[in-house]
Amino acid sequence: MTPQNTHPSLGALAKQAALITALAVGTAHASTPEELARASGCMSCHSAAEKVVGPSFKSIADKYRGQADAVASLSQSVRNGSRGNWGRIPMPPHASLAEADIKTLVTWVVKH
Repeated sequence: MTPQNTHPSLGALAKQAALITALAVGTAHASTPEELARASGCMSCHSAAEKVVGPSFKSIADKYRGQADAVASLSQSVRNGSRGNWGRIPMPPHASLAEADIKTLVTWVVKH
C-alpha cells in the first residue's frame, strides 16, 4: 500500500501547505489584483467565471451587485471566514492577509 493510500488526508495537507506558503510569500510581489488573488491562494478555491470549491468571482459580484456594504461585508467574510452563504462548504478565515490586500481583492471581485 502506498503512503497515499494509507493517509488519505495527505493531498489535503499538501494543498493547505501550498496555500500557507502562498499566503506567507506571495502578496508582497503582486502588482495587480489578479496576481494578488493568485499569490493569496484565492484561486485554489475560486475562478473568474466557474464554481470550483467556492463560487466564481462573477457569481459573487452578481449576488452583491448594488449593495452599498458589499466590500465591507465581503472583506469581513474573507478575514473571518464564512459558512452557509454558498452551500455547505465553509470558507476558512484569511486573517493573515493585510487589510489593504483584502480590500483590493474584494473590490476587484465585486467588479467582475
